[in-house]
Formats: sequence, C-alpha cells, structure tokens
Amino acid sequence: QVQLVESGGGLVQAGGSLRLSCAPSEHTFSIYAMGWFRQAPGKEREFVGAISWSGDSTSYADSVKGRFTISRDNAKNTVYLQMNSLKPEDTAVYYCAVHRIGFSWYNIWSQNEYNYWGQGTQVTVSS
Repeated sequence: QVQLVESGGGLVQAGGSLRLSCAPSEHTFSIYAMGWFRQAPGKEREFVGAISWSGDSTSYADSVKGRFTISRDNAKNTVYLQMNSLKPEDTAVYYCAVHRIGFSWYNIWSQNEYNYWGQGTQVTVSS
C-alpha cells in the first residue's frame, strides 16, 4: 500500500507563502500525474492543481491561478505546491494524490481519477 507523506502546512498571515511537499513512502511515482486538492471546513474537497508525470504540463483551479505553482522532482520522488499571496479563503486541509493511470492526463480535475491520497496537511491563513 503506497502512502503519501505530506509536509509544510501551518499558520501564515494573509499575503504570505507556504510550500507543501508530498512524497510517497515507497514506490516510484514518476510515471503518474499528481494532483493537489483541498477541503475547507463545511465544504467539499476541491481541485487545486495537477502536474503531469514529466512535469511539462500543469493545470490550476481559477481560484489559485497565478498564485500557486506545482512542481516535481522525480529524482527525489517529491511533488511540491508553492503557495504565494495566500488569502484567508485558502484555509483548508490540503491533500496530494496520485493519478490512477500512468502517462495519463485524463480528467485530472476529478478526484475519482486518483487512487492514492496523502493524509492531508492543514493550511491556515489569518487575516
């Protein structure tokens, strides 16, 4: 069973930055797209962004476009979510996930296309 270990969450003031990291405990994931999702209190989990297996393609939700950047280092088996210009509405538990199909960009916005999930890391943005 693959486990994804997330880190980097915390409390930050509005306008600040955080970088989240996600690494599987085992298993090379370099052939899979990786996604980031978040869930705010009382809301459904939503797509934040995704990166292709090679890192050549990324996609972002409109709410974070221009502020968040996803990258990956396949040599380190790690994917990152750099979050800048944070807003209070970015407060949520953030999850990374592994796309279920190798070399695929299919429905990367849909949670149903991801079969391994991290435990989540809390990001709190104060106003």
